[in-house]
Amino acid sequence: MRLIEGLDALRALDLAAIYGDASPSHSVVAVGVFDGVHLGHQRLLHELLEMSSVLQGLPTVVTFNNHPDQVLRGEAPPQLISVPHRLRLLRRAGVQRLVLLDFEPRLQNMTPREFATDVLLGCLHTRGLLLGYDSALGKDRAGTPDCFRQLGAELGFEVRVGARFELDGTPVSSTKIRQAIASGDLTLANRFLGRFPGAMGTVVPGDARGRRLGFPTANVVPQPCALPPNGVYAVDAILDGQTFPAVANLGVRPTFAGGQRGADTRSLEVHLLDFHGDLYGRELEVSFRRFLRPERRFPDAAALRAQIAEDIAAARQALRA
Repeated sequence: MRLIEGLDALRALDLAAIYGDASPSHSVVAVGVFDGVHLGHQRLLHELLEMSSVLQGLPTVVTFNNHPDQVLRGEAPPQLISVPHRLRLLRRAGVQRLVLLDFEPRLQNMTPREFATDVLLGCLHTRGLLLGYDSALGKDRAGTPDCFRQLGAELGFEVRVGARFELDGTPVSSTKIRQAIASGDLTLANRFLGRFPGAMGTVVPGDARGRRLGFPTANVVPQPCALPPNGVYAVDAILDGQTFPAVANLGVRPTFAGGQRGADTRSLEVHLLDFHGDLYGRELEVSFRRFLRPERRFPDAAALRAQIAEDIAAARQALRA
């Protein structure tokens, strides 16, 4: 997947010079935040791939580094997943060209016509545009699907609009998924996401207490995202595309309060069950599969060691199920 970051980099891109007359010099474009890349987004992305095949253009997503509502309304909802995690999921969904823009005054003040002529046609050589049913692009949110249908008919690109996606009569939305994760309802979050909720981050050195207890853990610093309540979870740990069964502690480590990161700092510690090797500095993706128990304080290291052994057995059973 080719990543183009920023409006200036996009304007400097010369697809014709790179690809000549080959199909990658043309794009079929979907525009949106895609926070969570949930089932509604996934259906839209499936339509994008089908549309790209018909129109012979590279499936392309234009998305934003910051939420447009932060600029337009002064506040935005917390990110469901981090931007790097979103990019990873978009790549897995089949997107082959991704444009990551900062929503800033130059974009905010573009009219729909300017967006169509400058960004879609001038930069991306767009043959098709796919919009969500509630899309509103450009200055004063004037770029509705009907507006872009008219522009597409005039300027020579096809416009399609995805339908609202519902499950059992309930619209799937990032807001509902965020609420489900915050309440610890992993089953509902999984139903709306099409996968279990997760986090992604870099493994950093910790206090090495897990190793001394006989259960080495990867101390992950999660990128900004929606996390479930504190506790111990059966998880999938994804490392370089390979999935390992694992058990994770999300919380403040009450047994060792006052450790390296302090008692008030939320941490994510992951013990990979079938892995041996050095994880420091590597990026780890964690999917929360099953809540096992609340986080609690133990009287001593021996009691904690015994509980961790029970947690590992429970995690193996939960992940097999």
